[in-house]
Amino acid sequence: MAYCHAMIRQPPLLMAFSTALRVRIHMLPISLACGITAGAIALVAYLLWPTWSANGSSTPERLPVSVGGTVFNAPTGAVRMTIQRHSGPQERVDLAFGYPSLDSADAPKHVTAETVEQVDRSIDRIFLSIAAHHDALAPDMRVRTIYPRYLDQASSPLADGLVMRAFRDSTPYSGEDLFVADDGPNLTARCTRDAATPGMCLSERRIEGADLTFRFPRSWLTQWRDVANAMERLTLQLHASKG
Repeated sequence: MAYCHAMIRQPPLLMAFSTALRVRIHMLPISLACGITAGAIALVAYLLWPTWSANGSSTPERLPVSVGGTVFNAPTGAVRMTIQRHSGPQERVDLAFGYPSLDSADAPKHVTAETVEQVDRSIDRIFLSIAAHHDALAPDMRVRTIYPRYLDQASSPLADGLVMRAFRDSTPYSGEDLFVADDGPNLTARCTRDAATPGMCLSERRIEGADLTFRFPRSWLTQWRDVANAMERLTLQLHASKG
C-alpha cells in the first residue's frame, strides 16, 4: 500500500511546475489588462502633449488648449499671460501677433518714468482673445439684430469697398463707428474714434464653443483687405478645419 501511495504522489519538481503554470495562467488576464491600460494612457498623452521644438528647447512651440470645448493650437510665444501658458481646458486665452508677419509678438518692454518718452507708441500687432461664449448672442446675430437699433440711418461708402455707419450719441456705442465690407474678404469691425488715444477696432467671430475677438488700430482700415486676410489666416492656423 505504501508503494502505491508513493507512486500516486507527484514528484516535487512536477508539483512546482504545475503550481507555476497555474499562477501564470491566472496572471495572464491581469497582464493583458495592464498592457491595454498603459497603451491607452500613452496614446492620450501623445495626442494631448504639446508640440516640442526641434531645437531641443524646454518650451513647446504650440499649446493645445480647449476653450468652450473647442481645441486651438496656440503658439506659446503669442500667449500674453504667463498663467495661460499651459495646455488643457481654459476659460480664456489672450494672444498677440506681429503685423503683417503674424509671428508671435515679443513681450512688451518694461517702461519707467525715465524711459516712457523713448517708447515707440505705434501699434504693430493684432491682439486676439479667445473666450468661451456660454451660449451668449453670437457676434453675427449682434450685428444683425442689436447694432441697427443704435446706428445712424445714413451710411458712408469708403474707398475699396468698405462702408461706415456711425453709432448715435447717447447710445451704448456712442463715439464708435461700424465698418462692414461691401465686397471682397469678410470684415465687420466696431471701432472707436481717434481722440487722445488712437482709435481701436474689434472684430468678432464664433467657432463652435468659443468667440474670437480681434483688436487692431483703426488706422489699419486703409488696408482693410490685408487685415481681413490676416485674421482669416490666424483663425485657420489656430483651429484648422478637419476635412
